[in-house]
Amino acid sequence: MRILIQRVSSAQVTVAQHVIGKIDHGLLLLLGVTHTDTTADIELLANKISNLRIFDDEQGVMNRSVIDVAGEVLAVSQFTLYASCKKGNRPSWSAAAPGAISEPLFEQFVATLAQKLGRPVATGQFGADMQVSLTNNGPVTIWLDSKQPD
Repeated sequence: MRILIQRVSSAQVTVAQHVIGKIDHGLLLLLGVTHTDTTADIELLANKISNLRIFDDEQGVMNRSVIDVAGEVLAVSQFTLYASCKKGNRPSWSAAAPGAISEPLFEQFVATLAQKLGRPVATGQFGADMQVSLTNNGPVTIWLDSKQPD
């Protein structure tokens, strides 16, 4: 499971000109699922994200988590995080799990993260053509891969 984390001042997802997910201060998560992902990957990443200290404290040091700052979270499924560009100029998506595998894992990730945060997690619409807009705060952008947790 791969997640691109962006600390944001605001973010939203629009489908067919309707805003379906919107947050203010918090984290935008772009999540990709591969064939071998399990609930262990979900637990690992949900724990890491909920406790990741990337928000400033009173001294301006990144020392607070999204929980500490009462931040919001918007999670968006994004299979393109598993793109392979090794051959030619057209990316291959073969490492991305199909919807029958990735949708339930995405939903389970959202539920697990919401439980750890003690608040709902906003989402996009799985499989839809989404427009994602955000204001990256910092900028702070972090890449996590459950298969390479270091």
